[in-house]
Formats: sequence, structure tokens, C-alpha cells
Amino acid sequence: MSSRLIYGFHAITAKLRHDPESIKEILIDAGRQDARARDLLRHAELQGVRVVAGDGKRLDGMLPGARHQGVIARVEGGRQVAHLDDVLDTLEEPPFLLVLDGITDPRNLGACLRVADAAGVHAVVAPKDRAVGLTDVAIKTASGAAETVPYVMVTNLARTLRELKEREIWVVGTAGEAEGDLYAAAWPVATAWVLGAEGEGLRRLTRETCDQLVRIPMHGAVESLNVSVAAGVCLFEARRRRG
Repeated sequence: MSSRLIYGFHAITAKLRHDPESIKEILIDAGRQDARARDLLRHAELQGVRVVAGDGKRLDGMLPGARHQGVIARVEGGRQVAHLDDVLDTLEEPPFLLVLDGITDPRNLGACLRVADAAGVHAVVAPKDRAVGLTDVAIKTASGAAETVPYVMVTNLARTLRELKEREIWVVGTAGEAEGDLYAAAWPVATAWVLGAEGEGLRRLTRETCDQLVRIPMHGAVESLNVSVAAGVCLFEARRRRG
């Protein structure tokens, strides 16, 4: 069976929790002696996964330009869709999520994953219905981000948003007609940003489930932005405020 590389603490910890038998080995920078590294090693030991300590330069050579955080795993088979609880339960900081409602273009999904990776988003959430899923085109467009950002598909998006709210995660939706301006509005640190497809926007139930709606101020002739562009604007403003 073919193998592939995944990297970063979130991706590998989630894989250890949900699908440990697919991991052939974990390579970790011997210089990582911090709590996150120790926690990862503990999970690997419990699951019986082989861990190899190596030089950071070797890891850099395996994934040139990638932000691997000093940990890479060699896994078998295709990419597995993540589970939201697995992602949230491994976080050591307030959650930062991107929720996509009704994105059917694989290139838009791939571009959103790439933006999410760049902004440091912990996971991208989307419904199973009326959504494109991780096709080969989406993965290629993501330019590696499909491996670093957990992609969570849920059966009922509105219910999932309510569950996020129960975890004290503030749900911020984007809508062109919203009264709140993105740059003037305030929100907590733990947030889930919800974006819909260009033109259609958020579905009614999704919109009604949000804690808050904001709009991106538009100063030209166009009325809306491509969803990946809008995601970049919102996520990087949220990232700026997180510090």
C-alpha cells in the first residue's frame, strides 16, 4: 500500500486518536522536549506507534517549505476526514475554525483550505450534503494544506454550530446585508467563522444559528467576493486580533 506524509501536532495527534493503525512511523525533531512533544510521544506509546528521533534539517528536507513543527508521520492509504471532537480536544489555545456552507466548487474549497492554513485555523468544517468534499482537484488546489488543516464533514451543520456554541465558541457569520462592519465589530477569541458560497451566501438556518453577522465593507462596483478571498479577509483580521 502506498504511503504519504502528514505533519504538525494537530494533524498527527488526531490521526493517533482516530486511525493509529494507519501510521507507519512518526519522525520527531530530537530538539523538541516541550509539553506538546511529550504528549504526542505518550499517545504514540499508548497506540504502539514507532517513533524515530531525528535532526530538524532532515525533516526540513522531507517537506521543503512546510511548517511541520518538528513532527512528521508516515501513514498508509488516502487522507481520512477528521472528526471535530478529536480536533477540539487536542487544542491548547482558544479554537479558531472556518465553517463553509454550500461550497460546491473544488477549487474554492482548496483555496479556502490554503487560506485557513496560512491564517492558523485549527479546522475547516463543512456539511456532507451540498458540499464538494476533498476531491483530487480540491487537494491539488490546496497546495499541501489539505494535509495540515483537518477537514471535518458533518451531517447537520446547524446542529454542529449549536454544539460549538455549547463549547463557548462564538459563531460569526458573514453576510453582505449585515449591519456589523468586520473592522468595527467585536468578538471573543474562540470563534468559528461561517461563510457561504458567493452569490447564494449562508442558508437561512445557518444564518439564524450564528451568534453574530458581519459584512466586509465593499468600496467598488462589485457586490461580493469569491469565498476564498472573503475567508482570507475575515480570518486574517481575526488572526491579527488574536495576536
